[in-house]
Amino acid sequence: MSSTDATTSRTPAARASLLAFALVVGLFFLWALANNLNDILIKQFKNAFELSNLQAGLVQSAFYLGYFVLAIPAGMCMRRYGFKSGILVGLALFAIGALLFYPAAAMQSYGVFLCGLFVIASGLSFLETSANPLVTVLGPPEGGARRLNFAQSFNALGAIVAVVAGRSFIFNGVEHTPEQLAAMAPAARHAYASSQLLTVRAPYLVIAAVVAGWAVLLALTHIPVRGEHPRATATVASDDGNRVVRRLLGNRHYLSAVAAQFFYVGAQTCVWSYLIFYCQGTLPGTPEKRAADYLVASLVLFAAGRFTGTALMKFFAPRRLLATFAAINVVLCALAVALPGMTGLVALVLVSFFMSVMYPTIFALGVDGFNDAERKTGASFLVMAIVGGAVLPPLLGAISDAASINIAELVPLGCFVAVWLFAVQRGGASTTKE
Repeated sequence: MSSTDATTSRTPAARASLLAFALVVGLFFLWALANNLNDILIKQFKNAFELSNLQAGLVQSAFYLGYFVLAIPAGMCMRRYGFKSGILVGLALFAIGALLFYPAAAMQSYGVFLCGLFVIASGLSFLETSANPLVTVLGPPEGGARRLNFAQSFNALGAIVAVVAGRSFIFNGVEHTPEQLAAMAPAARHAYASSQLLTVRAPYLVIAAVVAGWAVLLALTHIPVRGEHPRATATVASDDGNRVVRRLLGNRHYLSAVAAQFFYVGAQTCVWSYLIFYCQGTLPGTPEKRAADYLVASLVLFAAGRFTGTALMKFFAPRRLLATFAAINVVLCALAVALPGMTGLVALVLVSFFMSVMYPTIFALGVDGFNDAERKTGASFLVMAIVGGAVLPPLLGAISDAASINIAELVPLGCFVAVWLFAVQRGGASTTKE
């Protein structure tokens, strides 16, 4: 076969591979919509249901609990049936959870909304358990961390779209103080709550439709994966899986990555979920839409940080970049604690730029050097660590209710210290060159 013929024969395969990669990267954009609309929902639900900061934080608790509960089943599904099957299950759950927002708004039930968020997060658990390690093996092994940071850049873009859309279509600009609500007649308060909740329905119906369409596209697309033999893995004995788990639990470096991921996700969720509250709490009189603008600005910086971090990893080891960014965020959170007001708010907005590389870099470093079975099982525990987003925001909310919102920023400060400790440790399973 001539070189021209060989090139021609490879072209369809190359195009199919590019399409598969684009569809997988698109998943990062989609789950960012659900993740970051939560930051809008917290404020909207607080308005509609008259919640405390602690109660409002239950939005994130219900959401990230879904990640925790379904991560192991997601890993088992992926090991037995392959990456693609895990993704399709995740998209189905994602769409079902989004559809639950329609009856939740009609019933004006906080509990049904939380149930919908739990189902959405259950789907995202399948997506993240599958898509994150999948991106690391869709190409040369040495570029895994950089590819994952590139894919996560589209997650950052999805975050921006989510908050801009939420600000425009969920926030209706009608706000009442607790005193004004107390003075309203029951019928008027019911009408106000209804108006706040009905704005939530349409965005989630659109998300459900897009997610269902994406599932159809992926179902019809072949995804070539280096080193995966999904049908063969169905015959792997359970004791082989147990041996993989024992190896992972005995790996100090990997366990440190799981802990770092727990604290990172907790920090990210705390910063974004309560940024609007920080703005309105330390700059009284700021309208919610204006406060949401600072959240949009932080997400723009987050996206910029993702692309910048991906470029910097061509010149700096991922671990060193992670350590530097974590140290900077410790300082910025300290400013938010000590200098409430515009200075602290700007510091919290800047935190997002330096958070940008943390999740994908911790993930890639955690599974670096693993074989296929270890990578899939290891991804499950790393996704379970996302439960930090369920545990730590209510803690921040409780501290905020008891003391002040700026003092509560000690929670993400401590989390970034934990990430820095992971980044500066040596040894372990990672084969990334320092």
